[in-house]
Amino acid sequence: MKSVLWFIAGVAAGFVVAHQVNRTSSGREFFSSVDAKARAFGKAIAEGYHERDAELRADGPAPH
Repeated sequence: MKSVLWFIAGVAAGFVVAHQVNRTSSGREFFSSVDAKARAFGKAIAEGYHERDAELRADGPAPH
C-alpha cells in the first residue's frame, strides 16, 4: 500500500512540474514537439496495423 501512495505522489508531482514547465514558451515548444512525435508514432503504428490487416484479409479466411 505504501508503494501505491508513493506512485500516486510521483504522478501528482509530475503533473505539477509539467504544468509549471508548460507555462514557459520553451516548455510549450517542448511539449508540442513531444506531442507531434507521439502522434507520428501512433499514426505509423496504425498504418502498419491496417496494412497488415489488409494483407491477411487478401490471403483469405484464417484456417480453423
